[in-house]
Amino acid sequence: MTAYLANLPADLLARAANIRLAAFDVDGTLTDGRLHYGEDGHETKVFHVHDGLGLKRLQAHGIHVAIITARISHTVALRAEELGITHVYQGQGDKRACLRDLLDALNLAPGQVAFTGDDLPDLPPMGIAGLAIATANAHPWVVERAHWQTRRAGGEGAAREVSDLLLLAQGKADAELARWQ
Repeated sequence: MTAYLANLPADLLARAANIRLAAFDVDGTLTDGRLHYGEDGHETKVFHVHDGLGLKRLQAHGIHVAIITARISHTVALRAEELGITHVYQGQGDKRACLRDLLDALNLAPGQVAFTGDDLPDLPPMGIAGLAIATANAHPWVVERAHWQTRRAGGEGAAREVSDLLLLAQGKADAELARWQ
């Protein structure tokens, strides 16, 4: 597909080939981690359009997408709705329990989920995920415990890299690229 996905380890591709649910943290993963507050006190977030297309393409290929975040933000709900993401869990103090409940609801095994995060609250769900992914800007302890680290930072295309990896490992990348040519 592209050079940034060349020469990936066989064990990484094997893990990615099994994924049926791609779950993501928000702050620092789908965004750059900065919080913006207007004069009126309302929070805004910035999302990358490349990430959005990647998440939509995962769904088009039958991979569930979920957002699991500790914070509550109207902006996240709006972005998820725009992308057609129905598995949106905000205010989750225990992300591992949330992910386990979602796996049960979808009748999936832990080996069928990828979780992408950047900071310490993401370690519990990463610990049960068949494919634990750290963003380029992730805390070093998160990186040490991940199966793979993106080259791009959160909010700057990291989720798109994850999407492309999953499509590549599942033999769908060539068809996806051909769709756009």
